[in-house]
Amino acid sequence: MGSDELTHLDDKGNARMVDVGGKLETVREAVARCRVLLAPATFELVKAGNLKKGDVVTVAQVAGIQAAKRTWELIPLCHQINMTFIGVTLTLNETDHAVDIEATARTKAETGVEMEALVAASTAALTVYDMCKAVERGIRITDLRLIRKSGGQSGTWEGA
Repeated sequence: MGSDELTHLDDKGNARMVDVGGKLETVREAVARCRVLLAPATFELVKAGNLKKGDVVTVAQVAGIQAAKRTWELIPLCHQINMTFIGVTLTLNETDHAVDIEATARTKAETGVEMEALVAASTAALTVYDMCKAVERGIRITDLRLIRKSGGQSGTWEGA
């Protein structure tokens, strides 16, 4: 199958789970990022740890890790993967009043972990939203994207 073909469709256009049984088990890693844009007052509450729901950064980190482990339950055609590492980092960006999120997923398996990294980053962002929504409704989650992936047949890919 060429790299320009959709792998989750059979020859009749029906959805299918890709059979990875014949692939080599290799170390695979993916890194995803996104941002949560806040109003200055909301950002200061997050920074000071003064939101009623608690420590936004820690709760969002745990939520991202937990979600990555359950990606196969959320995305219908994903494989259940034994994760060897999931890391979620939230950085408070004072210039933009943003929470910058980076998620890394790693495994030794027959298939990649791009979706796990993306689910971790997006769930961490949604958790920031959930914890801040009582003080701000106009929160924006932006720039969800894959930054890098490595391992498997296609090797390393890097984006922006």
